[in-house]
Amino acid sequence: MPKVSLLTYTENPEKLVAAAAKLCYSSSAADKLLEGLDEDKTEHFVQMLAEIGHESPIEHCSFTFSIAGVSRAFLAQMTRHRIASYSVQSQRYVEENEFGYVTPPEIAGSPQALALFEQAMDSALQSYKAIADILRSGHQRALMDAGAEEKEAVRKASKMAIEDARFVLPNACDTNMVVTMNARSLLNFFRHRCCNRAQWEIHAVADQMLRLTRGVAPTLFSWAGPPCLRGSCPEGKMTCGKISAVREYYTGLGNT
Repeated sequence: MPKVSLLTYTENPEKLVAAAAKLCYSSSAADKLLEGLDEDKTEHFVQMLAEIGHESPIEHCSFTFSIAGVSRAFLAQMTRHRIASYSVQSQRYVEENEFGYVTPPEIAGSPQALALFEQAMDSALQSYKAIADILRSGHQRALMDAGAEEKEAVRKASKMAIEDARFVLPNACDTNMVVTMNARSLLNFFRHRCCNRAQWEIHAVADQMLRLTRGVAPTLFSWAGPPCLRGSCPEGKMTCGKISAVREYYTGLGNT
């Protein structure tokens, strides 16, 4: 199960959004507008922005998350959300001598499939180690022949070896990352990844991220989630058919 934590976020995000939006219609400076916003006025203004679809002011606040224990398959999906900043544990610099991996629930639920899956993971690990050892020895000899000291040759050879050995590692190999998104990008992310048709791993991460953001900006993210929360399902014939259950779940998400 992936683990998501909220590392940091813009201070008073909803008040900042309200002040930025009010600035568009006021001759006052933003700092003066901030001073005039109490909790009730802020909530009212943020709700109004959501109702009229005025989303540009919410780009001024951002949220930074730690996401741990996710697969490289997840990483490929996550980075399709391009208006974000990513820092990812590198397989080029971090040796994967005993890599962890993510097991899909459907595979975990089938003893036969699970046995084959675990066999494939072990085979990948053994191949990774063997390839790294072969490459490391060759690189070390070449570096020392070129005049490098043995200690320096060993260090450089190890890096060079795992840089290429990583190509044998599977999509299931786990990783850790830090992600920063502004609130508008998050709303778009939640619309796509909280849907029941989203892949299970990124869906689970999206739900955790939404719960955390609602904890610190409940009005701003009150209607965040799949598009069926505020209208009909856009998936057509591919709908999950569970719109009532989805609405009930996301209405309560973050309130427990």
